[in-house]
Amino acid sequence: MTKIQAVLCGYYGKGNGGDEALLVSMLEMLPSTVTPIVLSANPRATSKSYGVKSYDRMNSGSVVRALRDSQFLILGGGSLIQDATSMQNSIYYGGLMGLARQFGLKTIAIAQGIGPIDRTLTRWIARRAFEGCTAISVRDPASESLLNQWGINCTIAPDPVWSLAATPVPEIATIPSPKIAVTLRSHPQLTNQRLEVLTQALVDLQSATGSHILLVPFQPTTDLNIAEQIRAELTENSQVVTLADPKQLKGLFQGVDLAIGMRYHSLIMAAAEGCKCWAISYDPKVTKLMAEIDIPGWELTDIPIDPQAITQAWQQHLTTGSALSDESIHTLNQKSLIHRDLLAAAINS
Repeated sequence: MTKIQAVLCGYYGKGNGGDEALLVSMLEMLPSTVTPIVLSANPRATSKSYGVKSYDRMNSGSVVRALRDSQFLILGGGSLIQDATSMQNSIYYGGLMGLARQFGLKTIAIAQGIGPIDRTLTRWIARRAFEGCTAISVRDPASESLLNQWGINCTIAPDPVWSLAATPVPEIATIPSPKIAVTLRSHPQLTNQRLEVLTQALVDLQSATGSHILLVPFQPTTDLNIAEQIRAELTENSQVVTLADPKQLKGLFQGVDLAIGMRYHSLIMAAAEGCKCWAISYDPKVTKLMAEIDIPGWELTDIPIDPQAITQAWQQHLTTGSALSDESIHTLNQKSLIHRDLLAAAINS
């Protein structure tokens, strides 16, 4: 049997639980005949955690060596081509895909969330990058629409993390209900004033419901400080939970009654485990997810200034709101495997 080697690139090795979950999903979706090489910001940790060969994503010599030894480059999930924060990501991934093609590799883009793309140069880079792909799947209708405008065919399916198998976290499972998980992240629009309002609302919510609050930093380097600030204002029935294993991170939401989240993948993980969700959107991808699976919440800039109004909204959703039905979860789970099938077809063709 011919040896097949594929380079996986994405926002890997940065300690972001959502992107690590995408990496695990990508690795599980690869055909068994494929040997992966992962480009990572922390190749040693990536190799140790997932048992794969990994190279430094910013070391040009290592990247070239990985490409020369491979037949495929897989752009693996997430909002990689966008200019909402800067153009650097689009330049990096677009350039990497162009370089791979120069070395004769086929390029595959899986589970992409494309955009926002506002700059002319970014749009040119994105179009060039995706036009040359052997196969493309996207995770939302807006990304599909953009590619269709450019005359590029793609397949749409839910984010791969929907079908990631969760690993239970026993110490969380033993905590009595109600349990509320909170995943906030650092953002310029999460000002000190807004954070103080949200913190007071959580204090009041805990007092009103007797809840145990789990503060979950999805990317500890940016989120941990926020979690610790909030924890300092709560009662002993609260804790900061830091988990490096993406499957455990998803499993944490098993038995959680309400998830209040800014992080896109925290909401997917929570919804997939049957948890009621409330979103605070800092990015169009979160807003899209809210609309797609009917998650209530606010745009970050529209959070009420009155903590009592926030507490009342959360308490009402905790009491009378609903989670996704088992049937809906099963459907999303199965549809997310379309990415796997597309990947297999592209590699085996």
